[in-house]
Amino acid sequence: MSIAPPIDRTQIEQIVREIVLAQSGAAAGRPDLVVSVSARHVHLTDEHVERLFGAGRRLTVMKELYQDGFFAAEETVAVVGPRRRMLPSVRVLGPTRPKTQVELAFTDGISLGIDLPVRQSGKIDGSPGCVLVGPAGVVELKDGVIRAERHVHMGAADARRYGVADGQRMGLRVNSSCPAVFGGLLVRVGENIKLEVHLDTDEGNACDIDHADSVELISS
Repeated sequence: MSIAPPIDRTQIEQIVREIVLAQSGAAAGRPDLVVSVSARHVHLTDEHVERLFGAGRRLTVMKELYQDGFFAAEETVAVVGPRRRMLPSVRVLGPTRPKTQVELAFTDGISLGIDLPVRQSGKIDGSPGCVLVGPAGVVELKDGVIRAERHVHMGAADARRYGVADGQRMGLRVNSSCPAVFGGLLVRVGENIKLEVHLDTDEGNACDIDHADSVELISS
């Protein structure tokens, strides 16, 4: 009869440590953190939907987004900058909004010749404009083109858990092949909101977010 060799004490300690670490997040009530890369997109008013896509048109849902009630639409537009350079097929997101807004990354702005201000979504006063081209018409925006500042959405329970309030700042630590810490993450607290960080494509690519081993919200 063969006798199994005894397990080394250091192996036992390592196994126990891994189990404790794996369970510590759940035991502490740590929520799952979703980090989404927000590619260039456009938010439209009802009026501009009809002007770009035809009278009586409404946005068509292509894909539901992570936050309930928000979606990527089938519709796309071309975004034309002052240098007459164009970004074709920029996705429209729904639902419609009171003001039309175009959200681009810095590299998009360089391509179009637009000096993008970093703004909270919806804060578009004094921002540059562009021309939107759809299959049924054209919209010339006098303002509304921004780079949306990095932010985290959360509900009231998550805000209490992290000890933050709407409008405050946090940090995001990304552990990946290109580890990074993003500071100045704007906290946006709302009702019926899931915990989700939004980075743009420049930020996501810089830290190789698609292959990240872990992400963590930290104090600013």
